[in-house]
Amino acid sequence: MTDRRIVSTPDAPQAIGPYSQAVAAGGLVHCSGQIALDPASGQFLGGDVAAQTERVMKNLGAVLAAAGSDFSLALKCNVYLTNMEHFGAMNEVYGRYFPAGSAPARATVAVAQLPRNALVEIDCVAKLR
Repeated sequence: MTDRRIVSTPDAPQAIGPYSQAVAAGGLVHCSGQIALDPASGQFLGGDVAAQTERVMKNLGAVLAAAGSDFSLALKCNVYLTNMEHFGAMNEVYGRYFPAGSAPARATVAVAQLPRNALVEIDCVAKLR
């Protein structure tokens, strides 16, 4: 696969394990899951699910931009919540990042635990410009 490209940007948290922020190939970018980590310090920001979702979306946006994409080109997102009671607050913040009529397909699932005890993690697949 000659068009496979690792995407990395200092504007999003560096990977905290053996994975890449994203991989671009075949006209798509596959973004790894993001939690509410500060890109500059690598520290977990905590807060409620709305605050965490805001940071997650900013992190994803930075990775998409570094790859040559943006939220308007998103095809599929997966949202992982530790509590489905957080769905409404997450959804309100998440929805602000997609232009009207351009929301991607999405799955939202409850999980037992996330890294750093985050309340939300989101990954994304998008088209490249």
